[in-house]
Amino acid sequence: MKPLKNWDNKTWLSSSAYINSFNNFLLKKKKLNKTSQILDIGCGRGKIFGSLSRKLKLINIPIGIDSVIHKNVDKSIDFRSEDIFKFFKSSKNKFDLIMIKQTLHFFNKDKRTKLIKICKKNLKKNGVLIIFSLVTQNNEIPCFKLMKQKLNRGLERDSRMIKVTRKLLIGCQIDKFKFKVSMTKSKYIQMLKQRYISCLVNLDKDQISNGINEIKKLFNKKINFLDMLISIKYINKS
Repeated sequence: MKPLKNWDNKTWLSSSAYINSFNNFLLKKKKLNKTSQILDIGCGRGKIFGSLSRKLKLINIPIGIDSVIHKNVDKSIDFRSEDIFKFFKSSKNKFDLIMIKQTLHFFNKDKRTKLIKICKKNLKKNGVLIIFSLVTQNNEIPCFKLMKQKLNRGLERDSRMIKVTRKLLIGCQIDKFKFKVSMTKSKYIQMLKQRYISCLVNLDKDQISNGINEIKKLFNKKINFLDMLISIKYINKS
């Protein structure tokens, strides 16, 4: 699969309203203070933990790891474009919070298992690993026909991935993060052109163009939907 470059580039996921709502959800899952050490795996431009760092006035700069070298990375994070397994091999840090947000599905089954086990080992006592993934049932993301087909296939794989993840994280807690999205149809079309979600990455220009024509017919000037993520929270009790 081609790299996903624009999921947090001028989308609702990069809006201050979304980031504030998401960070409030995070802080309910794990209490943090200015001495906390946090790691974001698949951080994109690092806007979520960058905002959290400023809010909490963190002494330890949050670490964000992403395979894509993005422009406009948040200056309040320590951004690293490196292999996550090499990072853990060389890092001596233990973390209060490790987040994997909508990233786990990019790893194959064996690497997912390996990553989860490594994350568990690198948590402080009472540290939290929290994994986010799109809800696999009743997903409301606006789609054209081909996009929906690809999204559904991906969600079927994600459903199996979530089941395996829950077995690896014995005693984990399940919840949902919900955010009401409202945007103009023209803005959403621009996001489609930028291939903001992984099910669009491998579509060619004609497929995107045909899909946009479908969206123009399907939706009014305003597009409203609920963005929903499942959260899997694991606490290191040892």
